[in-house]
This record gives sequence, structure tokens and C-alpha cells, in this order.
Amino acid sequence: MFNVLGFYKFTKIRSLKKNKDHLQKFLIANNIRGTVIIAKEGLNGTISGQVTDIEKSKKKIKSIFSFKQFDNSNISKSQFQPFHKPKVKIKKETVPMNLILNSKERNTETHLEPNEWNKLIKNKDTHLIDTRKPFEYKIGTFKRSVNPNINNFRDFPKYLNKLKKDKPVAMFCTGGIRCEKTSIYLKKKGFKNIYQLNGGILNYLKQIKKKNSLWKGECFVFDNRISLKHGLKIGSYSMCSGCRKPISSRDKRSKKFEEGVSCINCHDSLTETQKSRFRMRQSQVYKAKQSGKKYIFQKVFK
Repeated sequence: MFNVLGFYKFTKIRSLKKNKDHLQKFLIANNIRGTVIIAKEGLNGTISGQVTDIEKSKKKIKSIFSFKQFDNSNISKSQFQPFHKPKVKIKKETVPMNLILNSKERNTETHLEPNEWNKLIKNKDTHLIDTRKPFEYKIGTFKRSVNPNINNFRDFPKYLNKLKKDKPVAMFCTGGIRCEKTSIYLKKKGFKNIYQLNGGILNYLKQIKKKNSLWKGECFVFDNRISLKHGLKIGSYSMCSGCRKPISSRDKRSKKFEEGVSCINCHDSLTETQKSRFRMRQSQVYKAKQSGKKYIFQKVFK
């Protein structure tokens, strides 16, 4: 069993290259996989490993970057290693929005726990925004939520500028970091009643029982588990090897679905050359499977 740790922290970081190399070596040495993004404004990551190794990693990350607590973190389980390798990347921002966040600007008073969140979003006057990408929204979301239908988070302010300032705004995302930036942006624009789901969807699905839940569907995650359900149990979605988009069991019944090649989302846009190349790759996958060998595209969960 593996522990999967998602986390973020807004804090001033210096010596990015030195810290990147230090953290990368530590992750490799301790059999930790996943991705950590570091920027001058802070860090954002999801990593996976054995329970004791993840605990060591939490302490090491706090030590390297000189802070005591994450702004937010969540732990979920996986029966297999959901990442292929460890990656530490240097970026301009932890989340790209053309807005550098100062940790002192965070307003944790507007971070609502799941039970408080349920009360707020039942109010029909609340403008409920799903800040994630359209394909994530399609897999699952809260009742009455609106998705801006934006594929690049940098374009999100264009949508926010159209909102009315006199209505409460409630935002949510997978783990909370996208909402952190969005709430600061709205505050600078003069919005007063801004709220976000503390710990994001993952915290909600972990704490709220299905019978009391206002969530419909599953939650996409950026690892080989693909999606999670209530209780953070692994969901029913798979990944299309052609376009790397999540697909449901219903999508697989489409004539446009071909294992390892295409799905309903990409069949019409892929060239015959691409499909031919993907078929050759899938052929290698089948051969490796028959001989009992592992292969890079192996889906352990299906």
C-alpha cells in the first residue's frame, strides 16, 4: 500500500536551483515518486511512496524550505505506485495566473470546512465556481456549480472580471491551491464575500459521507489512479493513450474507442499516422503483458 501526499505552501523561496537538486536527490534516494513544483512564491506537489518514506519526506520538505506546516495537505491511499518517476520542476508560479501570491495575503477565515461548505452552496444566491479545467468538471462537480470552460488557468481572470461583486462567490478545486490565487485576485478587485472549500474536493470526499454529499460524480486526479470517489476510493475512469484524457466505461462502448489508440474525444482529430504509431505501441504493450514483463504504459489499476 502506498500513501499519496498532496500539498502546497506559499512562502518565499530562494536558491531555487540548489533546493531543487537537494529535493530531487532526496526523493530518488527514498523511493518517492511524483511531481513537486517550486517557485519564488512557494511550492505545490503530489508525491507517493511507502508510509514511512512519505513521513520522512514531509519532514525533509519542511526542513529544506524552512517552514513548520503546509498551508494545506491531504493523504490518500493507493494499492499501486501511481507515478512513474520523481520530478522537481522550477516554475515562475506554483499555479500559472500571472499573479505572484504573498503568503501574508491569504485569508484563512474564508476557508470553509465541508459541513460549512454544504450550508453555503445550498444558498441559491451563491455563485458557485468550479475553477478546474472542463474535462475535470465533466467527470464530477457540485450541484449548481458553473465551470468557466477555460483550458488555460492564465485566462481565468477574463471570466472573473464578469462576475457581480454583490453576490457571495464560492470556489473549489482539487486540493485548494487554484482557489487560493483566485480568491486573492477577487479581493484585489473589490469583492467582499469570497469563500473557498478548505482542502478542496479531496478533503470534502474524505470527510463527507455519500448520503450527506452535494457532490455528483468522481474527482479527477493527476496520477495513474485517474479518479477518486467518496472516501478517496479509486474511481471508475481510465486514461485514453491517444489524447491522455479520462474516459468512462460508457466512452469505451463507443465505436471510436480503440484500446491504446483513440477514444470519443480524439478519434476524429488524430491522423492515420498517429493512429498507426499508437497501434504499434499498443502491440508492444500486449506482447510485454503476455510475457509477464512490465512496460511503461502499464495500467496497474485496470
